[in-house]
Amino acid sequence: MSEGTLRRLGAVATDLNVGKGTIVDFLKDKGYADVNPNSKLDQVMYNMLLGEFAADRKLKMEAEAKSEILQQRKDERIAATEEQEEVKEKAREERKEKKEAGIKAETVAKVEPVVKAEAVVKAEVVVKAETVGKEEAVIKAEASKMEGPKVMGTMNLDDLKPAARKKKLEEEKVAKAAKEKAAAEVAAEVAAKKKVDAEEASKLEAEAAKKAEAAKVEDEVIKVNVVKLAGAKVLGKMELPVEKPREKKPVATSNDSADKKRKRKRVRRPAEGAAPPTSGGAAPRSAGPPGRAPREKKAELTDEDIQKQIKETLARLSGGSSKSKGSKYRREKRQAYQERAEHEEQQSELEKKTIKVTEFVTANELAKMMDVQVNEVIGACMSLGLFVSINQRLDAETLSIVAEEFGHEVQFVSAEVQDSILEDEDNPERVVERPPIVTIMGHVDHGKTSLLDYIRDANVIAGEAGGITQHIGAYGVELKDGKRIAFLDTPGHEAFTAMRARGAQVTDVVIIVVAADDAVMPQTKEAINHAQAAAVPMIFAINKMDKDGANPEKIKEQLASMNILVEDWGGKYQCQEISAKSGLNVDKLLEKVLLEAELLELKADPGKRAVGTILESQLDKGRGYVSTMLIQSGTLRVGDVILAGSHSGRVKALYNERGQTMTQAGPSMPAQVLGLDGAPSSGDTFNVMDDDKEARSVAARRLQLQREQGLRTQKHITLDEIGRRIAIGDFQELNLIVKGDVDGSIEALSDSLLKLSTQKIAINIIMKGVGQISESDVLLASASNAIVVGFQVRPSVNARKVAEQEQIQIKLYSIIYDAIEEIKSAMEGMLAPEFEEKIVGNIEVRETFKITRVGTIAGCMVLDGKVSRNTKVRVIRDGIVVYTGELASLKRFKDDVKDVSKGFECGLNIDKYNDIKVGDIIEGYEIVEVKAKL
Repeated sequence: MSEGTLRRLGAVATDLNVGKGTIVDFLKDKGYADVNPNSKLDQVMYNMLLGEFAADRKLKMEAEAKSEILQQRKDERIAATEEQEEVKEKAREERKEKKEAGIKAETVAKVEPVVKAEAVVKAEVVVKAETVGKEEAVIKAEASKMEGPKVMGTMNLDDLKPAARKKKLEEEKVAKAAKEKAAAEVAAEVAAKKKVDAEEASKLEAEAAKKAEAAKVEDEVIKVNVVKLAGAKVLGKMELPVEKPREKKPVATSNDSADKKRKRKRVRRPAEGAAPPTSGGAAPRSAGPPGRAPREKKAELTDEDIQKQIKETLARLSGGSSKSKGSKYRREKRQAYQERAEHEEQQSELEKKTIKVTEFVTANELAKMMDVQVNEVIGACMSLGLFVSINQRLDAETLSIVAEEFGHEVQFVSAEVQDSILEDEDNPERVVERPPIVTIMGHVDHGKTSLLDYIRDANVIAGEAGGITQHIGAYGVELKDGKRIAFLDTPGHEAFTAMRARGAQVTDVVIIVVAADDAVMPQTKEAINHAQAAAVPMIFAINKMDKDGANPEKIKEQLASMNILVEDWGGKYQCQEISAKSGLNVDKLLEKVLLEAELLELKADPGKRAVGTILESQLDKGRGYVSTMLIQSGTLRVGDVILAGSHSGRVKALYNERGQTMTQAGPSMPAQVLGLDGAPSSGDTFNVMDDDKEARSVAARRLQLQREQGLRTQKHITLDEIGRRIAIGDFQELNLIVKGDVDGSIEALSDSLLKLSTQKIAINIIMKGVGQISESDVLLASASNAIVVGFQVRPSVNARKVAEQEQIQIKLYSIIYDAIEEIKSAMEGMLAPEFEEKIVGNIEVRETFKITRVGTIAGCMVLDGKVSRNTKVRVIRDGIVVYTGELASLKRFKDDVKDVSKGFECGLNIDKYNDIKVGDIIEGYEIVEVKAKL
């Protein structure tokens, strides 16, 4: 057999329209055991395959023939359309020429009357000018015939000289002063006269009033002659003796100080026969002041009195009524200790209510620190108008508001790290216009990536597993007119909420793609909410207009129900009906995008240090950590020192989305960057730093804060949690280690898996990271009894060997919803089965028989179902269950039977129950095991 007759298995599979695995399995069944997907097939094998898969080949050939016919028809339609367009264009040009000729004729007809009117007006002006000249000549002639001026009087010009004028003014002043003096003298005389008259009038009024009072008193009072006495006459002064207040003798108390205590004087009793003390000695205590009776001596204290006083003193001390310095000091010390303990307790309570966080903490971490359910945190965010997921990070303002609703206070510990990075200000002289950043969003399978494929003339879908986008892609497109647009393609699957939110945060314009043959789906609404939250303009692209069931008016109606009116319906949102496959109206859509960008007046300073956002990050086996960045301002160059999150490094290489090398990337340009020492989180902001030392220092501080944050969010088991698990009874945990190709996909998968947690079984993601599944991941899974989940990554050779030795399961997925469904099935398998009751039959009691030593036998008829010997039964009388138990025996005629079906008679006896009556219904049931669901 010659080499030329051999065919590759892959080529044969393509020719026969079947899979390689199908061909390998078929040939192995025929006895070719060494066949693999890379083998070469001889003519005998090829003939066998032709005979087996002839139908598949025929279908392929028919499909190709149909596609050729369809393409031919499409070309014919396009040619016919172009011919029609040419005819229409010629007709339009002819109509345009006719219209222009008619406009010229109308213009000439309109201009002629105007010219004639102007000539008439000019003639009238000339005639009027001649008439005015004649009138002026007549007026001058009449003026020459008039007489001279008529004299009305004379004026002395000498009075206008300065000396004469000054003399005249002085004379006028003198005359004026004389007049004022005469007027003042007259006014003074009048005032004096008025004053005299007023005094006389007042005197007369006072005399009249006195006379009236005297007359009134004389009429009412009888006058008596009384001699008026003078006051007391002082002859001298006398001082009376004043008794001084009696001073109390001081009593020794605990409140008095030591120096005020009076020492008690001891009174010594004289011995028998001894003389009393003389006047020169100390006076007895009982002696009082002169003139007062002597005080009685106190009775002598007995032992009983002393003991009684001691007991009273001890009682006062124990009751806190002691007033000594020692007891007062101890009491104050106890109070101070108590106050300090209360203060420390209050401080600890405040510290419990104060949570220390770094900015951009996820909703799940915040819920763990506040010891609440993550659903409550998400609900609080939704009440604020924010749609967040479990792993979506919250900014500082949102963290403060949400924590305050749960009674906690937020303290940010990373402020000094954030403030240490100063962003350069834009230089107005260097500011230039920058390309717009456009994000394409919408529901899954509505044609977002197909639209971008047509714009870029590439096939991105072919590289995605399952034909759905699972990464955020950044592309730079240059249009035919030289203008550039940066496009961001976001996934439409419900698990990629955080990716869509990031796309809306960094964009200038959002294109919402909706399929015309579908409807406004949940992810479409979510994309609209993200765009509205980010306050960016939206353009709606109604795709798939080339399909038969396309109904764009239905889409516009559904948008109107969401209070979004497109321009066709009198609203403010632009809308364009397109077809991403054929390219229908895609150029008009791009014109509308550029129009929105012109209204936004997008500008940036390319001369300053670059600032931007991390879109994706991954670990490439040959190149290391690769980060997809979008430069928002400034210019990123090879060799720059960059800081992104808790990672830093120097830019080793720059690539565009097509893998071509670049030396620099300006504003609104996406770029793949090599050189970071790790994979930064998607959504992190990157900055270009002055030197490598400063970048490493800030990155180290951020990494330390992240570790502290991770320690604070670790929730250890408590007694309450143990009690809850015991109460549930069968609580279980499923530990997972998630590894993926890019950071965004890992975040989306972790988010979706955490949502599967229930009260009985909890998902616990121990570790998640970017890159290949390594040996350390498998060892960690072995130590924590976890399952390794790989998303579009594969384990290394050593990792496979360790996994086989440690019996660790590694699950690999390429499509996200396959991973979610399989983990959900595994969780359901971990749950204990549930038991349900199933009714198997009803029996009516027709007659009863009482047999000695056996009990009551019931003659019955099976109404429905089937009753077996092991069936559990209930006795129902008048609709009330009177007994529940088991059958003791089941017979037909005299024979024991295994079961009795519907319509047959039987006799039965119920174990430990004989109170069976005619008319009772015996219900048979079984306990069935049902698989538990989440």
